[in-house]
Amino acid sequence: MRRMSALERALVLTGPTACGKTALALDLAERIGGEIVALDSMTVYRGMDIGTAKPTAAERARVPHHLIDVLDPWESLTVAWWLARAEAACTDAVARGKRPIFVGGTPFYLKALLHGLFDGPPGDGAVRTALEAEAARIGNAALHARLAAVDPKTAARLHPNDVRAWCGRSRFTRSPVSRSRTGSRRGTRPRSRSRRRPPPPPARVPAVVLELPRDALYDRINRRVSAMLDAGWLDEVRRLRELPHPLSREARQALGYRELLEHLEAGRDRAETADLIRTHTRQFAKRQLTWFRHLPALVPVPADAPDAIERVLKAWASQGG
Repeated sequence: MRRMSALERALVLTGPTACGKTALALDLAERIGGEIVALDSMTVYRGMDIGTAKPTAAERARVPHHLIDVLDPWESLTVAWWLARAEAACTDAVARGKRPIFVGGTPFYLKALLHGLFDGPPGDGAVRTALEAEAARIGNAALHARLAAVDPKTAARLHPNDVRAWCGRSRFTRSPVSRSRTGSRRGTRPRSRSRRRPPPPPARVPAVVLELPRDALYDRINRRVSAMLDAGWLDEVRRLRELPHPLSREARQALGYRELLEHLEAGRDRAETADLIRTHTRQFAKRQLTWFRHLPALVPVPADAPDAIERVLKAWASQGG
């Protein structure tokens, strides 16, 4: 009999930024005896609190949280690093009789959790992570156009929305994938992959995505950006610039932080910067929604439904949770 992975005891609550995941997740965790595992590529960083909408100390006192404040902001991370530590967090929670609940909206991490990591040749983790973050920030089409400029054969073969494949297979520099797919020629044979151990199948994790009408979501985003700025977000960025090491590329790319850094370093007008953050956050939410639509395992639940907790529990149960 196959031994059940701790990940298979987990549940997922995802959705676009500002849709209300945190508040609902706290209520759900208290209801079922759960612990929260952050499904987020930026709340891992210490000192990046306001702009990442990191759970407060009071919220973390209500329910134990994992994978928050585990890296300094000058450190880099990869989805493989995150996935390994997420599984360890689940194992720890399950061993104490708790139910792990993944809460967050980083699309690539969610896809890796639900479908496993792409089984391709090893790549440069820092480059790959930067490309994934850039795709989430500027959109798949823009980054796919960059791929086409350096590796047109791969770009023509892969769909612009299949970021997982072309970030994993193409390095954008050195040995593009198109050179490794030519097969046998001039008496050579393709490299055998028989010695490589196949990755384990991804865990079956019940997953719910919270949904809101687009106008309501965008209104929440606009109001939340204003509240973050009023709460001292710019001062937080100033403190990050004074750290003993420069921010990692991943941390600098964080939504809103990049714009505020540019405000401090290039002198962009403050009001213009605030508007830019609102615009980029709405665009990011739109891209999140596109990602979620391409993940059929996600069961939608209206975030503003009065009985949202019951609906989420029912959706999880319908998937075997």
